[in-house]
Amino acid sequence: MIAKRLFDLFFALIGLLLLLPFFVIISVWIKFDSSGPVFFRQVRVGRNEEPFRIFKFRTMSMDAEAKGPSITVGEDPRITSPGRFLRRHKFDEFPQLLNVLKGEMSLVGPRPEVPKYVELYPERLRKIILSVPPGITDYASIEYKDENEILGKAEDPERAYINEVMPVKLKYYERYVVERSVWIDAKLIFKTFKVLV
Repeated sequence: MIAKRLFDLFFALIGLLLLLPFFVIISVWIKFDSSGPVFFRQVRVGRNEEPFRIFKFRTMSMDAEAKGPSITVGEDPRITSPGRFLRRHKFDEFPQLLNVLKGEMSLVGPRPEVPKYVELYPERLRKIILSVPPGITDYASIEYKDENEILGKAEDPERAYINEVMPVKLKYYERYVVERSVWIDAKLIFKTFKVLV
C-alpha cells in the first residue's frame, strides 16, 4: 500500500527529528551505565519470512542472551538500570523508527518475533501474519503492555508465553492484517500514545 508507506515515512521522520535530543541523552546514559553498544540488534522475522535486524536501545547486560531465555520477565537481573526505565515506558522501542525508514518495519503491524517462536506459528496464521511488514505497535502491544510483569508471575515464563500469551497475540495479529488501513493505523498509534501517557 503506497499510502501506508508514505504515512510510515512521514511520521517516522518527524518522530526521529523530535526524539533526536532524547536519543542522545539515552545513549549517553546507556554508555555510562555499562559496557557495550547503545543499540541492541537482534534477528527478527519480517514480511515474507525475510530476516532483519531490529534496532532497540540496549536494556540488558552484554552477555544477557547467553544467560537466559529470549523473553524477559519481571525483575530480570540481566536488565540494566537505564534498561528498567526504558522498558517501563517502552522507550527502548523508539529506535525501530530506523527500521521503518529502511522499509523493514511499519509504524503499525504485527510485532516482529524471533525465528524460534515464528517456527511455532500455525501454518495458516504464519502465511497471513507474515504477508505484511511487522510493526512497532498493534492491538497486541496495547493489550499486553504489561507482558513482562504477567510472565514474571508464571512458574515457567517461556512455556506460559508459548501456550497462553502467543496464541492470543496471533489472533490480534490476524485481526490487524484483515482490518488494516491508514485509518486503523492512525487509531492504533493514538491508542498507543494514550497507554504510554
